[in-house]
Amino acid sequence: MPAVTETALASLYPQPLWQWFAQICAIPHPSKHEQALSQHIQAWARDQGLSVREDKVGNLIIKKPATNGFENRKTVVIQAHLDMVPQKNSDKVHDFTKDAIEAYVDGDWVTANGTTLGADNGIGMASALAILGSSDIKHGPLEVLLTIDEEAGMTGAFGVEPGMLQAEILINTDSEQEGEIYMGCAGGVDAEFTVAAKWQAVSTSVKAFNLSLTGLKGGHSGVNIHLGRGNANKILARFLANNAAQLGLAISAFNGGSLRNAIPREASVSLTVAAEKHSQLQQQVADFEALLKQELAAVEPALKLSLTATTTPEQVLTGDVQSTLINLLNVCPNGVMRMSDEVEGVTETSLNMGVITTKDNSIQVLCLIRSLIDSGREQVESMLSSLAQLAGAEVKFSGAYPGWKPNPDSPVMAIVNQTYQDIYHKEPVIMVIHAGLECGLFKKPYPEMDMVSIGPTIRFPHGPDEMVNIKTVGQYWELLLAVLERIPAREAC
Repeated sequence: MPAVTETALASLYPQPLWQWFAQICAIPHPSKHEQALSQHIQAWARDQGLSVREDKVGNLIIKKPATNGFENRKTVVIQAHLDMVPQKNSDKVHDFTKDAIEAYVDGDWVTANGTTLGADNGIGMASALAILGSSDIKHGPLEVLLTIDEEAGMTGAFGVEPGMLQAEILINTDSEQEGEIYMGCAGGVDAEFTVAAKWQAVSTSVKAFNLSLTGLKGGHSGVNIHLGRGNANKILARFLANNAAQLGLAISAFNGGSLRNAIPREASVSLTVAAEKHSQLQQQVADFEALLKQELAAVEPALKLSLTATTTPEQVLTGDVQSTLINLLNVCPNGVMRMSDEVEGVTETSLNMGVITTKDNSIQVLCLIRSLIDSGREQVESMLSSLAQLAGAEVKFSGAYPGWKPNPDSPVMAIVNQTYQDIYHKEPVIMVIHAGLECGLFKKPYPEMDMVSIGPTIRFPHGPDEMVNIKTVGQYWELLLAVLERIPAREAC
């Protein structure tokens, strides 16, 4: 791996953007822990003589006057989120609340050493801050909105209130494919199953093991959900459904995934088996791994199923609870529910079984439902409610957020479209994204605000393979600046 240095990043084009991104990487900012980065930005903004305020939930609003000659233009707000997804490889020692992101240049890409990079949405944030710090970029009255907690619940976007912003146009910077302009996105809701835990003493003459699945790609549960990647939680549930009763396995813990909006890359089950069936268990694990490598060869070439001896637990789940859990996990839908009829190639409705956590009194399963249409989301909610009732489990739905309804007549989308064609002499793709951009939530306090979303090419967001293409960052920057220069004048009162 090349040396990790801020200098290497800061020398890339465009330098003001990459200099800011290097600073962002140096300051820990996972979801729920954005304060250090927020304070750094506020101090910098005040030093620049900019108006900056932190609202009651922690969002930042920074304002900059228009450059000379652009005072009569419509006010624009450039929007990004402060937080990043904290994901790492199992062998990587990293504390996201304390340690800097070790970003480095790898050919045409910038990536990180064993962790998520935070290009989602650090590049967008860096572009906004670079424009605020510039003296030669032409723009009208400008506002920058940096929201908190986008990745873990959209707390910041929910907290945006009427009157905070004066802008008529919002440019969201959280898209992840150069050459695509986004004019709509999916809404979503969290679904949490709870299976009440009952425990029994461990039988004598057993051996204890930890069965773990690692090496999966994971990724964004919206952007990557249609790619057929393995879900570690579902795969281990499949193994248990096929082998637990036959081998007399007893589960003491099932834990997998770490975020509801990331496809689980790793999961593990702690279990016991009768000593005389130890060899049979080993063989079943080996056979299942071979089967997975055959089935998922194209999408998960690095998957690994491991069975390691461990200390015998004091208790295991009772048979009825274990049966309920395994059947629930095995039958629960996961992945693409339906593709869109209106937007070719875009997922309409999906479900991600994101996190399984074993506690003393319960096993909790956290899923994220996404859909471009409310009825699609409601259908999956109904399915999960029926599943919970059949299984004797409980399910609760929370944190629902709306989608962003496409407006094909959007004036700012037309400006971005034409500007892209003028710069690159080709047409961009007008898209709706199966991910939860914050624009839908902004429409509630600002229903008349005209919105568009653009960004550079980011691969594998929400996973430790995350990378951003260097050339497309420059293209995104050039497009953003050209659009700001083309924003029309305000209508006369």
